[in-house]
Amino acid sequence: MTDVTMPEPVVRITDVRELAADLVVIPNRGVQLVPNIGIIGGTHSVLVVETGLGSRNAETVLAFASEYAKGRKLYLTTTHFHPEHAFGAQAFTGEATYLVNGAQAQDLAVKGPGCLRMFRGLGETVARQLEGVELVAPDLVYDHAHDLDLGGRVVRLRATGRAHSKGDQVVTVPDAGVMFTGDLVESGQFAIFPWFPPHDTDVSGIRWIEVMKRLAARNPRVVVPGHGDVGGARLLADVRDYLELLRDETWRRRDSATSEETIVEELRALMIARHPEWAGQEWIDRGVGCLCAEHGA
Repeated sequence: MTDVTMPEPVVRITDVRELAADLVVIPNRGVQLVPNIGIIGGTHSVLVVETGLGSRNAETVLAFASEYAKGRKLYLTTTHFHPEHAFGAQAFTGEATYLVNGAQAQDLAVKGPGCLRMFRGLGETVARQLEGVELVAPDLVYDHAHDLDLGGRVVRLRATGRAHSKGDQVVTVPDAGVMFTGDLVESGQFAIFPWFPPHDTDVSGIRWIEVMKRLAARNPRVVVPGHGDVGGARLLADVRDYLELLRDETWRRRDSATSEETIVEELRALMIARHPEWAGQEWIDRGVGCLCAEHGA
């Protein structure tokens, strides 16, 4: 990731898409480090899903959400603690009630400062958006499941357990058949090999597969990935199928005493041939390394 090739990671309120009555998405427009952002309304409250990278982006989101809410109470939640999803929460302080699961709150407190330093080192465009960022603790923390009543609409917040991160959370709107997955899924024009965060020992390929099996079985009408185009339940199945194939091919080679270096080379070629349109080919290597470490565990 460099300043030469990376556009400014700025949230722009354009092409806002209505997925159901009183439920819209601000799309990421295929821009790296800009997430899809959800605004979900009920009769008395509105829930914002994701903040954008840093306070200025979050202020843009908050301004839109406040206008959209028209006096309704605001809530904020984030699908996981990574910077473009959660590091703008300070802008919502005093304006919205911020709630996440306990594992994500711990991620934010323990790993957040180091993650902030790492992202500031990715280049000037990222560092600029992270100027003045202060990490804030959530107002409400739940254990594994929380049903948020917005008034005539209940939104389900569910901790998935370790996968892309320790504190992953899926947000579903049952009456609309809509599911927000965070970076458990990325798709469309920004289709990417599942991102195994470097230096994070909590990422788990095995558990990620189990999470995707459960989510795919729910067969939502609409899936909003962390980044990329909104789609249907096929997005969940695509990630599940890829991870299962990566696991099976990695473990088959590991069982035959093939070196990890050779496994990486062979599987990089295999997966690129299967998904030539997907970006993030370097994450194949990380996935193989993760699954090698989990082999036999």
